[in-house]
Amino acid sequence: MTTMPNNPSITFLGATRNVTGSRFLLSDDHTRILIDCGLYQERDLIARNWDPFPVDPSTLDAVFLTHAHLDHSGYLPRLVGDGFRGSVYCTEATADLVRILLEDSARIQTEDAAFKRRRHQREQREGSHADVPLYTVDDAFNAVNQLSPVQYGENVQIGEFSATFADAGHILGSATLRVEVNGKSIVFSGDLGRMAGTLLHDPEPYGEADYVVIESTYGDRKHQLPENAFDAIAKSINETVKRRGNVLIPSFAVERAQDLLYMLRTMVQSRLIPHLVFFVDSPMATDVTKVFERYPELLDDELSDLLNDGDSPFRFPGLTFVKTVDESKAINNIHGTAVIIAGSGMCTGGRIKHHLVNNIEDPNSTVLFIGYQARGTLGRLLVEGKENVRIQGQPHDVRARIVQVDGMSAHADINGLQLWLNQLKRAPKKVFVVHGEEASALSFAQTLVATHGWDAVAPEFGNTFELV
Repeated sequence: MTTMPNNPSITFLGATRNVTGSRFLLSDDHTRILIDCGLYQERDLIARNWDPFPVDPSTLDAVFLTHAHLDHSGYLPRLVGDGFRGSVYCTEATADLVRILLEDSARIQTEDAAFKRRRHQREQREGSHADVPLYTVDDAFNAVNQLSPVQYGENVQIGEFSATFADAGHILGSATLRVEVNGKSIVFSGDLGRMAGTLLHDPEPYGEADYVVIESTYGDRKHQLPENAFDAIAKSINETVKRRGNVLIPSFAVERAQDLLYMLRTMVQSRLIPHLVFFVDSPMATDVTKVFERYPELLDDELSDLLNDGDSPFRFPGLTFVKTVDESKAINNIHGTAVIIAGSGMCTGGRIKHHLVNNIEDPNSTVLFIGYQARGTLGRLLVEGKENVRIQGQPHDVRARIVQVDGMSAHADINGLQLWLNQLKRAPKKVFVVHGEEASALSFAQTLVATHGWDAVAPEFGNTFELV
């Protein structure tokens, strides 16, 4: 193992010119803390999840999670299983969501590994790392036992490192993180939310920072207006009703599902779409919605007022939260249009695959994408116009209508990212641009150089920078 420098350093162990696997290591001579502990989810990078962690997990003193999404928290059970014994700091709402997401991830890991083993045996093919689950439900339970919730603004001291969270406005409980050490300050954006978003408060600004690690998911483009997304979703549903097909909406269980439910509630109440049968076919989304309903103080004023009045903004007549597998399968027997919201949001797993098998070859049905589709995922293949795809190991012709709606992202676009950075009172020494596909990360770094004259780089995997 290499000797750590006298000055603190940062090493980029994930989300480098790609959008998943967020893991950033801050070190000095005595202390190591990991900011985010995410899974890789892109197909061409997913094998990294099975690689040995670049540093011995038992030498880490603490982990800080900016939020609950699996690309920021999903590697935690593996880290704990390999020897990490420190505390995992996050907000209280993030802790509630992580408990749900990690257990679900572990079950999917186990089920997918068993399915792949059977398929490889049937096809007499050599197995791979994916034949073995990355971690189990027991591993996930062990990991959540190390969660240590803190409040926004509460100081956490680990060795010489002092850390505080602020509201990032991305998903419930999401946070930016400011770390101070030896008179230097490092700010991590995590995933930044949108200004004037539908559900949450705006991201909180920081007055100053010596170094900034900022995401760039949409660092090279602007979002459509939210009202355009609203209109596009209503139009797609109404057109599918005329064809008597189904509307499948792959959706992340956290934030996106709740945002969509609030939107659908408004459409039904305003009679912009007919009264239909709506299903949330995701036990995880069901549990997450209950978490949202427990934290009205973290929601936008309008939603908070509804909850405080006993009226959930995420429920309306005609909506069913599906629990069991048999109930999920029974949806196929419905005649006429059903709107089916199911995970996962990028079609990489979950019940959406079952519904795709039953609808992807039906030209009357619509697959409506409302979120970002990472490179190499089934969702990305569909929005790119692939005419034949493999689902659950079998080939399927794509005859359903594929629609992608922009404007619902929980990420800030290029304008939002710059607006958040512009609130710094002085230029940082360096900006590290992460969590964006290569073109987006490089483009945003170049934008910061051109518009601000800042020193901005898009690190590569494994790069270490001394913080002088």
